Amino acid sequence: MQDYQSYRGLPSLAGLGSLERAIQCDWSVQESAKRWKRLHFVFKRLYETLTAKITAEPIYELKTLFSHHAYLCSEQVSSIRRRVGEMREPPLGLDKVPHPGLERLMDEIAAAPTTNEFLVGVYEVAFPAILEACQRFKTDAHPLADAPSIRIAKLIEFEIDEVHQLGEQSIACLVDRDQRAAMQAWVDCLQQCLRAAGELDGTATSDTSVPEPIHSRTPFVYQAEPRRDERFQDSFNAGVNPEAFLYDSRFTARDKTLMMYYKRIRELDVPEMMASILVEIGDEEPWDFHAEMSRQLWDEARHAMMGEVGFVAQGIDWTKIPINFTWSRNLNTQLNARERHGVLFFIEQGLMPKTGKRYEWEVAMESGDPLSGLFQDFDWADEVLHAQIGRRWYVPKFASLNEALDYGDRCWSKVLSHWRAYKEQGLTEHRNWWPEVYQTACGNWGVAPDPAALAFDTTYEESRADLKEIK
Repeated sequence: MQDYQSYRGLPSLAGLGSLERAIQCDWSVQESAKRWKRLHFVFKRLYETLTAKITAEPIYELKTLFSHHAYLCSEQVSSIRRRVGEMREPPLGLDKVPHPGLERLMDEIAAAPTTNEFLVGVYEVAFPAILEACQRFKTDAHPLADAPSIRIAKLIEFEIDEVHQLGEQSIACLVDRDQRAAMQAWVDCLQQCLRAAGELDGTATSDTSVPEPIHSRTPFVYQAEPRRDERFQDSFNAGVNPEAFLYDSRFTARDKTLMMYYKRIRELDVPEMMASILVEIGDEEPWDFHAEMSRQLWDEARHAMMGEVGFVAQGIDWTKIPINFTWSRNLNTQLNARERHGVLFFIEQGLMPKTGKRYEWEVAMESGDPLSGLFQDFDWADEVLHAQIGRRWYVPKFASLNEALDYGDRCWSKVLSHWRAYKEQGLTEHRNWWPEVYQTACGNWGVAPDPAALAFDTTYEESRADLKEIK
């Protein structure tokens, strides 16, 4: 060893590590696979739990944060599954609970009765344990023989460190000293779960038993009713039909951009609905279905934030605009998961012709608003991807594409809009909020409002978003 030199001092072993470390042989495929299976279990449960919290979480910033972090967890699950599959492990055994302590940990986090407890459980216990496990993996794994695993551990650590930091920032904003003190016994329970399991990766000696359940005495039940925070006012309002404005040739591209920003921010209801599909279908579909649908759910949350950014850029307070949530509410409460997927697919395919996303992009490019052009450029690309996801996972269940489309159309037609009922129940007056927003925008632009645009008052009473008449 002392006499061995690489050529002219070049890095040995492709830079993976030192020869001194590579000579050591305290690692195995079995140990590597065992640790990955534990990480897989926790990441998959985090994906499921974050997804299940999206619909009923009222705070907008947390809805979008959970959408993003559920997607990132799904990406780690996919990476781990591929790696375990490379290590002589078929059947993979990834559906097995690796330790009762880890199961209790994740059950307790899922059953957290408040948003603040959930945040602490996920971001102060689960993700830090993952980071510690990845750090040990990088140190313990053989740098040459298990180089593919070390690469994955590095990538996970890089991405999850940011996730952890964002969670900590959220906790600092929401959890005060008294709340933290009140939940300390529960946090201690979570830490005991990890100690009972020998830490997340099983590398420590267990020094305690799995604690009795606290919150998970009552198992988590998914809440399909969407909730919004206090900034979202008049969410049952369907008094403005933006699609009718968008496709009306009387109006300018500049004015239509406002309606497209509204359509984007209103897409917050798509993650609320898609979460219900993923939660209720569960293991009826293989992992790859969840991986692709989780990406689509995250894209839809991104689109909502595009609308938020667009309104801010225009100097318009979006909290003064009723952001309707009845599409997700009605689908979640009136259809089953397969029927909701049918509606989602039908809508996606309807966005593919020239009158769909291409048209929205053309309007944005013509509008003189470069931000709208940028957002619609990527929104169009995302929706093409989503249509492909639907063709991979939805269409094969039918004899033909047309049959799949017909089923989705029929499912959507079954959904009652309750337009009149919501008004009769006093939930909304379906007020026309458009003139106020349009006048504000025109004032910011320094132009006079177009009288025809200002007078727009088409509602959703008689038609749905694809402008098909409601019978």
